[in-house]
Amino acid sequence: MDILFKNDDFVFSYRVGGILKHNGKILLQRPKNDDYAIIGGHVAAMETSMETLKREFEEELHAKIEVDNLLAIGEIYFPWGKRPCHQICLYYNVHLIDDNIPLDGVFRGYDELDNERIDLDFCWVSLEDLKKGTKVYPLELIPYILEPGKEIVHFVSKQI
Repeated sequence: MDILFKNDDFVFSYRVGGILKHNGKILLQRPKNDDYAIIGGHVAAMETSMETLKREFEEELHAKIEVDNLLAIGEIYFPWGKRPCHQICLYYNVHLIDDNIPLDGVFRGYDELDNERIDLDFCWVSLEDLKKGTKVYPLELIPYILEPGKEIVHFVSKQI
């Protein structure tokens, strides 16, 4: 069961995201007609955030990853349908341990949320394009992707 609580007034979500870089590019997900986002998903009850990340990459991309280090913690506020969502998200640097996915271009995959299938494009986007302003949500995370420091960072993103 995902750690995702909803009532009439708001949604609370505990999510984890993986920063996968290869040859000067980052792998991002994009639902149809939407902006890029970091690949990941909701942490399941009694599952560690790292276990979640490995499971999500296997489910969505059929790729095996190793989790490297915690990069950032985000407190993110955004609209979830008609309700406000308060999300805590942990972002980790990760790397592939197999070559089951294309290492360039765009390929298809999907996710399931609330028993609904969401088709996704997985896109290798150059870090140069990120520097030039390609939008990736949450926007506040981009500088830390481009220039990772030695410390874990914390950011707040308010889209409502």
